[in-house]
Amino acid sequence: MNNAPVSISLNSNAGNKVNLPSVNTRVYLVGGGPGDPDLLTIKALRVMQAADVIVYDYLITDEILTLCRTDAEYISVGKKAGNHTLPQDQINQLLVDLANQGKVVCRLKGGDPYIYGRGGEEAQLLAKYNIPYQVVPGITAAAACSAAVGIPLTHRDYAQSLQFVTGHLKKSTDANAQSDTNWQSLASTNQTLVIYMGIIQSPEIKHQLIKHGRAADTPVAIIEKGTRPDQRVVIGTLATLDELVQSHNIGSPALIIVGEVVNLYSELNGQDVNNQTNQDAQQELTKIIQIAQEQAA
Repeated sequence: MNNAPVSISLNSNAGNKVNLPSVNTRVYLVGGGPGDPDLLTIKALRVMQAADVIVYDYLITDEILTLCRTDAEYISVGKKAGNHTLPQDQINQLLVDLANQGKVVCRLKGGDPYIYGRGGEEAQLLAKYNIPYQVVPGITAAAACSAAVGIPLTHRDYAQSLQFVTGHLKKSTDANAQSDTNWQSLASTNQTLVIYMGIIQSPEIKHQLIKHGRAADTPVAIIEKGTRPDQRVVIGTLATLDELVQSHNIGSPALIIVGEVVNLYSELNGQDVNNQTNQDAQQELTKIIQIAQEQAA
């Protein structure tokens, strides 16, 4: 496998370079949100339109990339299950090397850099080499995807606590071995459990949660490509979680929500309202981009 990063050139409407939030920062760890460009922060957009290099993950959509600076260098370092363009340690080093070349780097990640985005690992190496960096938070998938489909993550009648967990679980081959995952805590009632990257491990997740006390009929929602035009939502129960994944051919990115708040989906999923809101937000985003371009001219 060729592990060299892929550099590409994209056309963009954001043709003029805008001012950076800081004159001293060399690397920005930027949260690109869940995929809908309307959910970018203004600070993220400023960095995207000013950086010399855009180092981006596969979760970053083309709609978001087209908002970046036109003449920037684009480097794809995306990861999928079993297929990594670059190992994480090489991505960390790449950021250091680019900064040492005098370039301003936008490390563009899906969601939020510090929530299952390995931003902490990248920040550690930057700090080790005294590279000035900033973290630009993004809207994490749990918040954005649940809101997009009408499922509140907390509700006084259904969930008094909330846990995020990654689905990249290690299944022990030793029946007596202690698991690194606190399944007893994850299986607690009166809470919402949000599982990132849990599709492949859905049979193990179902098994462990039921084994540790979560009711088999607990409602679950699987949100595929949340906030994007091709978003899909599948509703079922914990007992059928892995069957839902298989029968609906769920792909990545996808998020799993476990808990009674899922019962509110049918009541609060105002799809027509959401579509109109997205159209209005797109118009507002276009205005913001035009203003940024005029200020940079």
